Amino acid sequence: MKPETKAIHRGRSQAAEVAPLTTPIYESTTFVFDSAADVEAHAEGRSARYLYSRYENPTVEAVEGVVAELEGAESARLFASGMAATVTTLAGLLKAGDEVVCCAAIYGGTLRLLTDLLSKFGVRVRLVDLEAFGRPADVLRDETRLLWFESPINPTLRCLDIEAIGAACRARGVTSVIDNTFASPINQAPLARGVDLAMHSATKYLNGHSDVTGGAVAGGTDLMSAVGATRRLMGTILDPRAAYALGRGLKTLAVRIGRHNANALAVAQFLESDRRVRRVYYPGLASHPDHAIAVRQMRGFGGIVCLDLEGGLSRAAAFFDRLQLFVRAASLGGVESLCSLPVLTSHHGLSAEALQRAGVSAGMARLSVGLEAPEDLVADLDRALG
Repeated sequence: MKPETKAIHRGRSQAAEVAPLTTPIYESTTFVFDSAADVEAHAEGRSARYLYSRYENPTVEAVEGVVAELEGAESARLFASGMAATVTTLAGLLKAGDEVVCCAAIYGGTLRLLTDLLSKFGVRVRLVDLEAFGRPADVLRDETRLLWFESPINPTLRCLDIEAIGAACRARGVTSVIDNTFASPINQAPLARGVDLAMHSATKYLNGHSDVTGGAVAGGTDLMSAVGATRRLMGTILDPRAAYALGRGLKTLAVRIGRHNANALAVAQFLESDRRVRRVYYPGLASHPDHAIAVRQMRGFGGIVCLDLEGGLSRAAAFFDRLQLFVRAASLGGVESLCSLPVLTSHHGLSAEALQRAGVSAGMARLSVGLEAPEDLVADLDRALG
Protein backbone atom coordinates (compact mmCIF):
# COMPACT_ATOMS: atom_id res chain seq x y z
CA MET A 1 0.00 0.00 0.00
CA LYS A 2 1.05 3.55 -0.68
CA PRO A 3 1.66 5.93 2.28
CA GLU A 4 -1.63 7.78 1.85
CA THR A 5 -3.53 4.47 1.99
CA LYS A 6 -1.61 3.25 5.05
CA ALA A 7 -2.30 6.51 6.89
CA ILE A 8 -6.04 5.93 6.52
CA HIS A 9 -6.39 2.19 7.11
CA ARG A 10 -3.58 1.06 9.45
CA GLY A 11 -4.80 3.03 12.49
CA ARG A 12 -8.11 1.25 13.00
CA SER A 13 -8.11 -0.66 16.29
CA GLN A 14 -8.84 -4.39 16.15
CA ALA A 15 -7.93 -5.18 19.76
CA ALA A 16 -10.96 -7.01 21.11
CA GLU A 17 -9.07 -7.93 24.29
CA VAL A 18 -8.81 -4.29 25.41
CA ALA A 19 -10.98 -3.68 28.49
CA PRO A 20 -10.81 0.00 29.50
CA LEU A 21 -11.90 1.05 32.97
CA THR A 22 -13.76 4.07 31.62
CA THR A 23 -16.01 4.09 28.57
CA PRO A 24 -14.01 5.22 25.52
CA ILE A 25 -15.15 8.07 23.29
CA TYR A 26 -16.33 6.46 20.07
CA GLU A 27 -16.06 9.48 17.81
CA SER A 28 -16.59 7.49 14.64
CA THR A 29 -19.55 8.71 12.61
CA THR A 30 -20.04 5.30 11.01
CA PHE A 31 -19.26 1.66 11.85
CA VAL A 32 -17.84 -1.22 9.81
CA PHE A 33 -19.68 -4.39 8.74
CA ASP A 34 -18.11 -7.64 7.61
CA SER A 35 -20.63 -8.51 4.91
CA ALA A 36 -23.91 -7.64 3.23
CA ALA A 37 -25.54 -10.27 5.43
CA ASP A 38 -24.44 -8.33 8.52
CA VAL A 39 -25.95 -5.13 7.12
CA GLU A 40 -29.19 -6.95 6.30
CA ALA A 41 -29.36 -8.38 9.82
CA HIS A 42 -28.97 -4.89 11.26
CA ALA A 43 -31.63 -3.45 8.96
CA GLU A 44 -34.07 -6.16 10.06
CA GLY A 45 -33.36 -5.63 13.75
CA ARG A 46 -31.55 -8.96 14.17
CA SER A 47 -28.18 -7.43 15.05
CA ALA A 48 -26.98 -5.24 17.89
CA ARG A 49 -24.17 -3.81 15.80
CA TYR A 50 -23.90 -0.06 15.31
CA LEU A 51 -24.48 1.58 11.94
CA TYR A 52 -24.27 5.36 12.24
CA SER A 53 -23.76 7.72 15.17
CA ARG A 54 -26.82 9.81 14.36
CA TYR A 55 -28.79 6.68 15.22
CA GLU A 56 -26.86 5.15 18.14
CA ASN A 57 -23.33 5.38 19.47
CA PRO A 58 -21.57 3.12 22.04
CA THR A 59 -20.42 6.03 24.23
CA VAL A 60 -23.85 7.62 24.20
CA GLU A 61 -25.59 4.32 24.93
CA ALA A 62 -23.34 3.61 27.90
CA VAL A 63 -24.30 6.92 29.52
CA GLU A 64 -27.96 6.40 28.63
CA GLY A 65 -27.79 3.23 30.68
CA VAL A 66 -26.60 5.19 33.71
CA VAL A 67 -29.40 7.75 33.37
CA ALA A 68 -31.97 4.96 33.08
CA GLU A 69 -30.61 3.30 36.23
CA LEU A 70 -30.69 6.55 38.19
CA GLU A 71 -34.28 7.29 37.17
CA GLY A 72 -35.43 3.69 37.69
CA ALA A 73 -36.42 3.56 34.02
CA GLU A 74 -36.43 0.81 31.44
CA SER A 75 -34.74 3.04 28.89
CA ALA A 76 -33.22 6.50 28.37
CA ARG A 77 -32.08 8.67 25.48
CA LEU A 78 -29.57 11.53 25.38
CA PHE A 79 -29.95 14.69 23.31
CA ALA A 80 -27.93 17.68 22.20
CA SER A 81 -29.67 19.95 24.75
CA GLY A 82 -32.59 20.02 27.14
CA MET A 83 -34.68 21.79 24.52
CA ALA A 84 -33.70 19.13 21.97
CA ALA A 85 -34.93 16.51 24.43
CA THR A 86 -38.19 18.41 24.88
CA VAL A 87 -39.00 19.02 21.23
CA THR A 88 -38.00 15.48 20.18
CA THR A 89 -40.18 13.93 22.88
CA LEU A 90 -43.17 16.06 21.95
CA ALA A 91 -42.70 15.43 18.23
CA GLY A 92 -42.38 11.70 18.84
CA LEU A 93 -45.53 11.38 20.94
CA LEU A 94 -47.94 13.92 19.40
CA LYS A 95 -49.67 14.56 16.10
CA ALA A 96 -51.87 17.31 14.67
CA GLY A 97 -55.11 17.59 16.60
CA ASP A 98 -53.68 16.27 19.88
CA GLU A 99 -53.85 18.44 22.96
CA VAL A 100 -51.01 19.15 25.37
CA VAL A 101 -51.86 20.36 28.84
CA CYS A 102 -49.04 22.30 30.45
CA CYS A 103 -48.76 24.14 33.73
CA ALA A 104 -48.58 27.90 33.06
CA ALA A 105 -45.81 28.12 35.66
CA ILE A 106 -42.93 26.62 33.68
CA TYR A 107 -39.55 27.42 32.13
CA GLY A 108 -39.98 30.19 29.55
CA GLY A 109 -38.23 28.25 26.79
CA THR A 110 -40.63 25.33 27.15
CA LEU A 111 -43.58 27.72 27.19
CA ARG A 112 -42.48 29.39 23.96
CA LEU A 113 -41.75 26.04 22.32
CA LEU A 114 -45.29 24.89 23.03
CA THR A 115 -47.14 28.08 22.17
CA ASP A 116 -45.00 29.46 19.32
CA LEU A 117 -43.68 26.35 17.55
CA LEU A 118 -45.80 23.27 18.24
CA SER A 119 -49.01 25.15 17.50
CA LYS A 120 -47.76 25.67 13.92
CA PHE A 121 -48.05 21.91 13.38
CA GLY A 122 -51.62 21.56 14.59
CA VAL A 123 -50.89 20.54 18.18
CA ARG A 124 -53.26 22.29 20.56
CA VAL A 125 -51.69 23.69 23.72
CA ARG A 126 -53.72 24.49 26.82
CA LEU A 127 -52.00 26.29 29.70
CA VAL A 128 -53.45 25.65 33.14
CA ASP A 129 -52.80 27.74 36.23
CA LEU A 130 -50.75 26.23 39.03
CA GLU A 131 -53.65 26.11 41.48
CA ALA A 132 -55.71 23.91 39.13
CA PHE A 133 -53.03 21.22 39.31
CA GLY A 134 -54.13 20.60 42.87
CA ARG A 135 -56.99 18.70 41.18
CA PRO A 136 -55.13 17.08 38.28
CA ALA A 137 -58.07 14.97 37.07
CA ASP A 138 -60.00 18.18 36.38
CA VAL A 139 -57.39 19.59 33.98
CA LEU A 140 -57.65 16.61 31.58
CA ARG A 141 -60.07 16.35 28.66
CA ASP A 142 -60.97 13.60 26.20
CA GLU A 143 -58.67 15.18 23.59
CA THR A 144 -55.72 15.50 25.97
CA ARG A 145 -52.85 13.24 24.93
CA LEU A 146 -49.94 14.56 26.99
CA LEU A 147 -49.43 16.54 30.19
CA TRP A 148 -46.14 18.38 30.78
CA PHE A 149 -45.08 19.87 34.09
CA GLU A 150 -42.12 20.78 36.29
CA SER A 151 -41.59 20.12 39.97
CA PRO A 152 -39.90 22.03 41.50
CA ILE A 153 -40.87 24.81 39.09
CA ASN A 154 -38.44 27.34 37.63
CA PRO A 155 -37.85 29.81 39.34
CA THR A 156 -40.36 29.80 42.21
CA LEU A 157 -39.59 26.22 43.32
CA ARG A 158 -43.33 25.52 43.62
CA CYS A 159 -43.96 21.78 43.87
CA LEU A 160 -46.79 19.74 42.38
CA ASP A 161 -48.12 16.42 43.69
CA ILE A 162 -46.34 14.03 41.34
CA GLU A 163 -48.20 10.92 42.46
CA ALA A 164 -51.60 12.56 42.04
CA ILE A 165 -50.72 13.81 38.55
CA GLY A 166 -49.38 10.41 37.49
CA ALA A 167 -52.49 8.62 38.75
CA ALA A 168 -54.87 11.05 37.04
CA CYS A 169 -53.04 10.72 33.73
CA ARG A 170 -52.94 6.93 33.84
CA ALA A 171 -56.65 6.77 34.58
CA ARG A 172 -57.36 8.78 31.41
CA GLY A 173 -54.67 7.23 29.18
CA VAL A 174 -52.70 10.49 29.06
CA THR A 175 -48.90 10.44 28.85
CA SER A 176 -47.34 12.40 31.71
CA VAL A 177 -43.92 14.03 31.40
CA ILE A 178 -42.06 15.83 34.18
CA ASP A 179 -39.09 18.12 33.83
CA ASN A 180 -37.03 16.71 36.70
CA THR A 181 -34.03 19.01 36.14
CA PHE A 182 -34.21 21.02 39.36
CA ALA A 183 -34.55 17.96 41.60
CA SER A 184 -32.24 15.49 39.82
CA PRO A 185 -32.79 11.72 40.18
CA ILE A 186 -31.01 11.86 43.53
CA ASN A 187 -33.61 14.09 45.16
CA GLN A 188 -36.72 12.86 43.37
CA ALA A 189 -37.94 9.66 41.66
CA PRO A 190 -40.99 10.63 39.58
CA LEU A 191 -41.26 7.38 37.61
CA ALA A 192 -41.67 5.44 40.86
CA ARG A 193 -44.59 7.77 41.63
CA GLY A 194 -46.44 6.98 38.42
CA VAL A 195 -45.17 9.53 35.90
CA ASP A 196 -44.39 8.11 32.45
CA LEU A 197 -41.33 10.10 31.39
CA ALA A 198 -38.70 12.20 33.18
CA MET A 199 -36.84 14.86 31.21
CA HIS A 200 -33.62 16.63 32.20
CA SER A 201 -31.55 19.45 30.93
CA ALA A 202 -28.38 17.42 31.42
CA THR A 203 -26.49 20.69 31.08
CA LYS A 204 -27.40 21.28 34.71
CA TYR A 205 -26.97 18.85 37.63
CA LEU A 206 -26.42 15.64 35.65
CA ASN A 207 -23.21 17.03 34.19
CA GLY A 208 -22.56 19.49 37.02
CA HIS A 209 -19.48 21.28 35.68
CA SER A 210 -20.89 23.92 33.30
CA ASP A 211 -19.02 22.48 30.33
CA VAL A 212 -21.57 20.27 28.54
CA THR A 213 -24.85 21.14 26.83
CA GLY A 214 -27.16 18.12 26.77
CA GLY A 215 -30.57 16.67 27.52
CA ALA A 216 -32.01 13.36 28.67
CA VAL A 217 -35.35 11.59 28.75
CA ALA A 218 -36.05 8.35 30.64
CA GLY A 219 -39.08 6.09 30.84
CA GLY A 220 -40.72 2.89 29.66
CA THR A 221 -39.52 1.00 26.59
CA ASP A 222 -42.58 1.65 24.41
CA LEU A 223 -42.61 5.40 24.83
CA MET A 224 -38.83 5.66 24.62
CA SER A 225 -38.83 3.65 21.38
CA ALA A 226 -41.08 6.28 19.81
CA VAL A 227 -38.86 9.06 21.15
CA GLY A 228 -35.73 7.26 19.94
CA ALA A 229 -37.15 6.78 16.44
CA THR A 230 -37.93 10.48 16.25
CA ARG A 231 -34.42 11.32 17.44
CA ARG A 232 -33.03 9.34 14.51
CA LEU A 233 -35.02 11.48 12.09
CA MET A 234 -34.39 14.82 13.77
CA GLY A 235 -30.69 14.23 14.43
CA THR A 236 -30.87 15.54 17.99
CA ILE A 237 -28.60 12.90 19.56
CA LEU A 238 -25.83 14.02 21.92
CA ASP A 239 -22.26 14.09 20.58
CA PRO A 240 -20.06 11.22 21.88
CA ARG A 241 -17.47 13.53 23.42
CA ALA A 242 -20.16 15.43 25.31
CA ALA A 243 -21.67 12.10 26.37
CA TYR A 244 -18.33 11.05 27.80
CA ALA A 245 -18.08 14.24 29.86
CA LEU A 246 -21.67 13.78 31.01
CA GLY A 247 -20.93 10.22 32.09
CA ARG A 248 -17.95 11.43 34.09
CA GLY A 249 -20.11 14.03 35.80
CA LEU A 250 -22.76 11.46 36.69
CA LYS A 251 -20.24 9.52 38.76
CA THR A 252 -20.18 12.31 41.35
CA LEU A 253 -23.86 13.28 41.10
CA ALA A 254 -24.93 11.91 44.48
CA VAL A 255 -21.99 13.52 46.29
CA ARG A 256 -22.54 16.87 44.57
CA ILE A 257 -26.30 16.91 45.18
CA GLY A 258 -25.76 16.28 48.89
CA ARG A 259 -23.56 19.39 49.10
CA HIS A 260 -25.94 21.44 46.91
CA ASN A 261 -28.80 20.52 49.25
CA ALA A 262 -26.91 21.52 52.39
CA ASN A 263 -25.52 24.77 50.98
CA ALA A 264 -28.86 25.88 49.52
CA LEU A 265 -30.63 25.28 52.82
CA ALA A 266 -28.04 27.38 54.65
CA VAL A 267 -28.43 30.18 52.11
CA ALA A 268 -32.24 30.01 52.23
CA GLN A 269 -32.29 30.15 56.02
CA PHE A 270 -30.02 33.19 56.02
CA LEU A 271 -32.11 35.03 53.43
CA GLU A 272 -35.38 34.21 55.20
CA SER A 273 -34.05 35.76 58.41
CA ASP A 274 -32.97 38.96 56.63
CA ARG A 275 -35.46 41.84 56.63
CA ARG A 276 -33.98 43.23 53.42
CA VAL A 277 -35.53 40.29 51.54
CA ARG A 278 -39.26 40.37 50.87
CA ARG A 279 -39.66 36.66 50.24
CA VAL A 280 -37.58 33.50 49.86
CA TYR A 281 -38.60 30.50 47.79
CA TYR A 282 -37.06 27.17 48.80
CA PRO A 283 -38.96 23.88 49.27
CA GLY A 284 -36.89 23.01 52.35
CA LEU A 285 -38.28 25.97 54.29
CA ALA A 286 -41.44 25.46 56.33
CA SER A 287 -42.66 28.81 54.95
CA HIS A 288 -42.72 27.49 51.38
CA PRO A 289 -46.32 27.00 50.22
CA ASP A 290 -45.59 23.45 49.02
CA HIS A 291 -43.24 22.38 51.81
CA ALA A 292 -45.50 19.47 52.82
CA ILE A 293 -45.59 18.15 49.25
CA ALA A 294 -41.81 18.49 48.94
CA VAL A 295 -41.23 16.61 52.20
CA ARG A 296 -43.47 13.80 50.98
CA GLN A 297 -41.92 13.29 47.54
CA MET A 298 -38.34 14.60 47.71
CA ARG A 299 -35.27 13.13 49.40
CA GLY A 300 -33.54 16.53 49.37
CA PHE A 301 -34.65 20.01 48.37
CA GLY A 302 -32.10 20.92 45.71
CA GLY A 303 -29.59 23.67 45.07
CA ILE A 304 -31.83 26.47 43.77
CA VAL A 305 -33.00 29.36 45.95
CA CYS A 306 -35.10 32.26 44.69
CA LEU A 307 -35.43 35.57 46.49
CA ASP A 308 -37.80 38.45 45.80
CA LEU A 309 -36.77 42.02 46.61
CA GLU A 310 -38.88 45.14 47.10
CA GLY A 311 -38.32 47.68 44.36
CA GLY A 312 -38.69 45.53 41.26
CA LEU A 313 -36.03 45.09 38.62
CA SER A 314 -33.95 48.09 39.67
CA ARG A 315 -33.53 46.69 43.19
CA ALA A 316 -32.83 43.16 41.90
CA ALA A 317 -30.31 44.55 39.40
CA ALA A 318 -28.49 46.48 42.15
CA PHE A 319 -28.23 43.31 44.21
CA PHE A 320 -27.11 41.38 41.13
CA ASP A 321 -24.39 43.89 40.27
CA ARG A 322 -22.90 43.89 43.79
CA LEU A 323 -22.33 40.12 43.94
CA GLN A 324 -18.67 39.11 44.01
CA LEU A 325 -18.62 35.34 44.64
CA PHE A 326 -21.91 34.42 42.96
CA VAL A 327 -21.17 34.63 39.24
CA ARG A 328 -23.62 36.66 37.14
CA ALA A 329 -24.65 34.07 34.56
CA ALA A 330 -27.59 32.10 33.21
CA SER A 331 -28.03 28.33 33.69
CA LEU A 332 -27.59 26.41 36.94
CA GLY A 333 -26.44 23.16 38.49
CA GLY A 334 -22.67 23.60 38.29
CA VAL A 335 -20.12 23.44 41.09
CA GLU A 336 -19.86 27.24 41.08
CA SER A 337 -22.62 29.48 42.47
CA LEU A 338 -24.51 31.55 39.89
CA CYS A 339 -27.14 34.26 40.01
CA SER A 340 -29.60 35.21 37.27
CA LEU A 341 -32.59 37.53 37.00
CA PRO A 342 -35.52 35.51 35.57
CA VAL A 343 -37.18 38.45 33.78
CA LEU A 344 -33.94 38.97 31.84
CA THR A 345 -33.06 35.29 31.22
CA SER A 346 -35.31 32.24 31.65
CA HIS A 347 -38.55 34.24 31.37
CA HIS A 348 -37.37 37.12 29.19
CA GLY A 349 -39.88 38.32 26.62
CA LEU A 350 -42.96 36.86 28.31
CA SER A 351 -45.99 39.11 28.60
CA ALA A 352 -47.02 40.59 31.94
CA GLU A 353 -49.91 38.13 32.01
CA ALA A 354 -47.62 35.16 31.34
CA LEU A 355 -45.22 36.30 34.07
CA GLN A 356 -48.09 36.64 36.51
CA ARG A 357 -49.39 33.16 35.69
CA ALA A 358 -45.86 31.81 36.20
CA GLY A 359 -45.56 33.60 39.54
CA VAL A 360 -42.49 35.53 38.38
CA SER A 361 -41.88 39.12 39.51
CA ALA A 362 -39.37 41.70 38.29
CA GLY A 363 -37.71 41.75 41.72
CA MET A 364 -36.73 38.08 41.67
CA ALA A 365 -33.17 36.79 41.66
CA ARG A 366 -32.52 33.07 41.19
CA LEU A 367 -29.51 31.58 42.94
CA SER A 368 -27.89 28.37 41.81
CA VAL A 369 -26.03 27.48 45.00
CA GLY A 370 -22.77 25.69 44.27
CA LEU A 371 -20.27 23.73 46.32
CA GLU A 372 -18.29 26.55 47.93
CA ALA A 373 -18.09 27.05 51.70
CA PRO A 374 -21.57 28.17 52.83
CA GLU A 375 -20.06 30.87 55.05
CA ASP A 376 -18.49 32.50 52.01
CA LEU A 377 -21.75 32.38 50.08
CA VAL A 378 -23.72 33.95 52.92
CA ALA A 379 -21.11 36.69 53.30
CA ASP A 380 -21.37 37.54 49.59
CA LEU A 381 -25.17 37.73 49.75
CA ASP A 382 -25.04 39.88 52.88
CA ARG A 383 -22.68 42.30 51.16
CA ALA A 384 -24.77 42.41 47.96
CA LEU A 385 -27.97 43.16 49.84
CA GLY A 386 -26.30 46.41 50.93
